[in-house]
Amino acid sequence: MSTQQLPVVVIGAGPAGLAAAAHLVERGIEPLVLEAGAKAGAAVREWSHVRLFSTWGEVVDPAAEKLLAPTGWTRPDPATYPSGGDWAEQYLRPLADALGDKVRTGATVTGVSRAGRDRIVDADREQQPFVVHVEYADGREERVLARAVIDASGTWATAGPAGGSGLPALGEKAAADRITYRVPDLTNPAVRARYAGRRTAVIGSGASAFTALAYLDELAESEDASGTHAVWILRRGISGSTFGGGTADQLPARGALGLAAKAAVDKGHADAVTGFRTAAFERDADGRLVLLGEDGRRLDAVDEVIVLTGFRPDLSFLDELRLGLDERLQAPVELAPLIDPNQHSCGTVYPHGHRELSHPEQGVYLVGMKSYGRAPTFLAMTGYEQVRSVAAAIAGDLDSADRVELTLPETGVCGGAGLFDTPDAQQADGGGCCAAPEPQLVRLAAPAAVGAAAEDASAGGCCGS
Repeated sequence: MSTQQLPVVVIGAGPAGLAAAAHLVERGIEPLVLEAGAKAGAAVREWSHVRLFSTWGEVVDPAAEKLLAPTGWTRPDPATYPSGGDWAEQYLRPLADALGDKVRTGATVTGVSRAGRDRIVDADREQQPFVVHVEYADGREERVLARAVIDASGTWATAGPAGGSGLPALGEKAAADRITYRVPDLTNPAVRARYAGRRTAVIGSGASAFTALAYLDELAESEDASGTHAVWILRRGISGSTFGGGTADQLPARGALGLAAKAAVDKGHADAVTGFRTAAFERDADGRLVLLGEDGRRLDAVDEVIVLTGFRPDLSFLDELRLGLDERLQAPVELAPLIDPNQHSCGTVYPHGHRELSHPEQGVYLVGMKSYGRAPTFLAMTGYEQVRSVAAAIAGDLDSADRVELTLPETGVCGGAGLFDTPDAQQADGGGCCAAPEPQLVRLAAPAAVGAAAEDASAGGCCGS
């Protein structure tokens, strides 16, 4: 069998992975989607209680919709906002069903290389197929040959730590019983009881942190949860754009997130501690957690901690491939300058496709959230255009692959560049999301109307946290 007759292995049956498979099918190329979870969209299902800030019209891939059409599937109202659970059940599950045996669940990819070639060997390297090692839930192992590999496994499984230096804070692992790295589902009675009437630290400054603050605010307003209070811990300071773009955001529900968080602070249900980089966790006499800052500050004890500091790509199973990754973001080197929050506004991303996503190892692509490495603000429509371009490139249709068109909605925040957590960093617009004044405890002034209900996707907010 020639390499061209082999399938394209797609790692991950999330939104980007299933869309990649749909585009490959449309071009007559056989995909094999390997999903570690028990169902398609396993990662999305873990935040099923959270509502997206993108509408149905923005989270359905065109090729996927064509594949679904013969099954009688109809897209929900394009102007409405799905929850993660809606997205998984009403779109990802039917799409995986339509792809049939092209999708395998309970299949964890443990390694990818070239057949008979480790990363050192040059000889005839590009003529060899890829070899993908898979471990199934029942313990079976398999060796799959592929003509190309599309890694759409995302970053959900590797959340960032609380530590301000990028490492887990001292005592963070020992405090695991009181720390979560996900937005809690307060509709679950057991989870609700964990936070009701208690003091919770929320670490992070993106959309997920906004959502957690809004949820805790709603909990504090309920009759059976009086005393619920949040302490919002930011590594930077408060500025005009701390709460996102508000009404200036072209995704209204995303703008509403920041306004909801601002309202929580204003009503006294949350206090903001700025310029605080967590160095350690300690326990007080009652077993509650005390957070220590790198500057020596000690915060009052909290009962729970919600850490929402972004996500990181797991690159361990790609170690035998020759990847070209940016040293900061761990994103493809050609893409990194377009999304690096150190360099430019995070409000827009230029159109990009297979060329920006390529690596020295030809035929391997990181797409979807994983292509952004550690950068925040990824949107589903970005991933859909990525996989359309990549599928066209694999098919040899470079005219289509190079014709990348994507217009993303503005965030309404960020106007300049600079290291976002240095005290003297200033935005070009005179304020911006990235300035950080001296550390202080603040209580904000009255906010504008919150508007729409808080909504969230798994990506972070403006410039990370």
